[in-house]
Amino acid sequence: MRAVGSHLTILRQLIGSGLLLLVIWALFGCNRSDAIVVIQLHPKSPDIIYVATNDYIYKTRDGGRTWTNLSRGMSYSRVISMAVDPVYPATVYAGTKGDAVFKSHDGGQRWISMRTGLDDATITSVVNQFLFDPSDNQHIYLATTMGVYETKNGGENWSKRMDGMKEVLMVVTLGMDPTRRQILYAGTSGGVYKSVDQAGHWEKVNNGLVPPGMVKTSRALNVTSILVDPFEPDTVYAATLSGLYKTVDGGQAWQRIGASLPDQMIMAMVLDRARKNVIYLAGRDGVHCSEDGGETWKTLNNGLATTNIRSIAQSGTDPNLFYAGTNGSGLYRSVNAGEMWEPMPTVREG
Repeated sequence: MRAVGSHLTILRQLIGSGLLLLVIWALFGCNRSDAIVVIQLHPKSPDIIYVATNDYIYKTRDGGRTWTNLSRGMSYSRVISMAVDPVYPATVYAGTKGDAVFKSHDGGQRWISMRTGLDDATITSVVNQFLFDPSDNQHIYLATTMGVYETKNGGENWSKRMDGMKEVLMVVTLGMDPTRRQILYAGTSGGVYKSVDQAGHWEKVNNGLVPPGMVKTSRALNVTSILVDPFEPDTVYAATLSGLYKTVDGGQAWQRIGASLPDQMIMAMVLDRARKNVIYLAGRDGVHCSEDGGETWKTLNNGLATTNIRSIAQSGTDPNLFYAGTNGSGLYRSVNAGEMWEPMPTVREG
């Protein structure tokens, strides 16, 4: 009886302090508050969208009106990255935090673990990004916190590709020259590396980014996204946790741009596929856009309930259609290139 009385006393204290609501929220959650970590769009059908939260993968087939949980059959590891096969869109890849790579041949209904060649350390690390070779959908690069990996058979086997990348292991993002697929850029915990032979060998290209003596230190530059300009492939943008950088000579020299942005911690970046020199950035202060290659910026937060943005994506079928995933108020859509955002229905099982 003493134990029961003690529990009742604690319950009364929680009710009186308002903490009970927080306890209930933590126990039962609310999908609306989930962070949208990944937005992966179908390359051909605008109504099919995948998103990953901190807990599950969801898919909509009707433009967001209803959602289905696709995480059955996977481990409970968090999904950090996703990719849809550009040739066979029913084939989907998921990269996790702690359980390597999964692959689905049926749009996410069933998942298969694809870890052959990924060593034990990589299996327990984070799979940050998939990058397809545009000329061969079976040829995929993988950015992980234990380095770069490559498969030439759709994930059946993976091989490590870190020659020349001696100073760092953590690879956060990869970018490919769209006109010369042998040229790759890797954004790492210590700046940027470049390969001109399909990841056979990497060279540091940190001039203007990270002083040589700081590559391994806490003051090194953590790159979150690296993208090659589709209109001018020698122009490359590197978004980091300490601002935005740009090179116009294939990485020989970088310069800091976007100094006027209110928050220099950039979480995601998109280069507009239809309009030259148009860049979108997302972070804790919302969405910002430049239409002149990073010289000037405007804020695109109209309609957002929170400006803490985790992910952003541009439709492959409609260049004016964008999606933004927040850290506190779900998924948003814009049909006019970010000028106005509208909340999408709560991500939940339909």
